[in-house]
Amino acid sequence: MVSQRILDMTPSATSTLGGKISEMKGAGINIAAFNLGEPDFPTPQKVADACTKAMLEGKTKYIAIGGIIQLRQAITEKLRRDNNLTYTPDQICVSTGAKQAVYNAVMALCNPGDEVIIPTPCWVSYVEMVKLAGGVPILVKTDDRFHIIMEEVKNAVTDKTKLIIINTPNNPTGAVYSRDTLEQLAQLAVEKDIYIIADEVYEKLIYGNVEHVSIASLSPGIYDKTIVVNGFSKSYSMTGWRVGYAAGPKDVIKGMTSLQGHVTTNSTTFIQWAAITALQECEEEVEAMRKEFERRREFMYERLNLIPGMQCPKPEGAFYLMPNVSYYLGKKYKNWSIQNAGDLCDYILEEAKVAIVPGNAFEAPETVRFAYSVSIETIAEGMERLERALNHLT
Repeated sequence: MVSQRILDMTPSATSTLGGKISEMKGAGINIAAFNLGEPDFPTPQKVADACTKAMLEGKTKYIAIGGIIQLRQAITEKLRRDNNLTYTPDQICVSTGAKQAVYNAVMALCNPGDEVIIPTPCWVSYVEMVKLAGGVPILVKTDDRFHIIMEEVKNAVTDKTKLIIINTPNNPTGAVYSRDTLEQLAQLAVEKDIYIIADEVYEKLIYGNVEHVSIASLSPGIYDKTIVVNGFSKSYSMTGWRVGYAAGPKDVIKGMTSLQGHVTTNSTTFIQWAAITALQECEEEVEAMRKEFERRREFMYERLNLIPGMQCPKPEGAFYLMPNVSYYLGKKYKNWSIQNAGDLCDYILEEAKVAIVPGNAFEAPETVRFAYSVSIETIAEGMERLERALNHLT
């Protein structure tokens, strides 16, 4: 029998659904797939070329666990330029995706019984990572725009609180936390001696007049308590490349690197060379993607809000919409009886061939998540199918 920790773990709902959608597409079924948080743009050609060049030059061997010095230096330059943060290369650990960087940080900081505060809705893996580390996830609700309610966070703090995990811009909601909120959170963390993991992997995908603020930049005190996590999957359309990084206090980064040495060792060598090119030469490509995502956001938001029971806050970043669907709970059609968001998503997939993710995956059981990381044409067709299917429910 497998270990109890695995039995206690909930599989990733987004990955499981992604597998099902792939099978349906493989069978020739036309699916309007709003389930996957993956840009549909190609990786910038400059990055692919740099990767090929590195391989041909023989950069295919083991390297330092925490990453090549050239990439770590490029990351420090990026953090200084974009986030007003000053780090040295020994404060950086390059990992196999930002997901591993978050996991490394949780494992390096949490002892069994430590409490970890997580605002909800939250990304599917945070809770499971904390549980795997022996920690106790403490979930706190956000407001109707999915922004942090400071009073909720303060009330959740105990003498066992070790860590707060924040994600801004946010998956699954698209919320971007304000400077004022982050200043209050930083003050609380410093006063109570709590670490922050700041997952900023969507930082370049923000819209309108909203600004991205890195919490670690707000004071020397919070700088010393924050592990900044970022990566290349979302902003640079490099999901399959699996490269991310963490920046933080030297002792924490050293612990994270030591853990990584026993799990995966270094992330792929030649990809690290390509990542340097992404950081230094691809701002035009990133901006072009951001503008297109903003156009898609406007289109999906306006179209979705025309459907009864599908109203939701306008996202400020990332590429997600998260409406509350309690309007549809208890409704029926044919053999379908919609008792929860999971039932609704199953119904929509089977009847409309539209894929969305139930909110229980994100600790928000009366919601669903739409990703607008697909073409306008797919969004338009998917919204038509969705509305027809929802209109059948009574």
